[in-house]
Amino acid sequence: MVIRMKRILKEILSTSLYLLVVLCLTYVIIHFVGQRTQVVGSSMETTLSDNDNLIVDKITYRFSDPKRFDIVVFPYQYAKDTFYIKRIIGLPGETVYIDENGVIYIDGEMLQENYGKEIILSAGLANEPITLGDDEYFVMGDNRNNSSDSRDPEVGNISRDDIIGRAWIRIWPLDKFGILKHQ
Repeated sequence: MVIRMKRILKEILSTSLYLLVVLCLTYVIIHFVGQRTQVVGSSMETTLSDNDNLIVDKITYRFSDPKRFDIVVFPYQYAKDTFYIKRIIGLPGETVYIDENGVIYIDGEMLQENYGKEIILSAGLANEPITLGDDEYFVMGDNRNNSSDSRDPEVGNISRDDIIGRAWIRIWPLDKFGILKHQ
């Protein structure tokens, strides 16, 4: 009887330790490596669509800086548990300007990109040159006329510390499953 109780206690302890390790690993992965997020809205069309589910890479930016055209996730400052997903257009120290024809200029040179879905109708804050700080990024949605982004005073420039991570893999819908192209 005593031997049997020892086996049961050993099994309970072993299972409890296993569950504790699994929970700790899950916590570390969710908080430091990656997390799932869902796209809400059409601001990133045609790259990302409403209800796409993504895995956000939270580790890359611990070792390197965000690059132009990376798709990043950051919190919306006026609503708890609300996150935005946008493309980096302007990097720290650069000056961003959008002219009356909807052309984006970085440090006075036309930005060569093919992500914008259409001609920009409203330059917002960028109708005047915006010089980014040492840790600031200018972000825009790919669906430029249907995106609340750095042109909007409620979003503005994004601080490096506010970037949660880089959109990495689309996991849903399954027919679009795969690694996202940034550059």
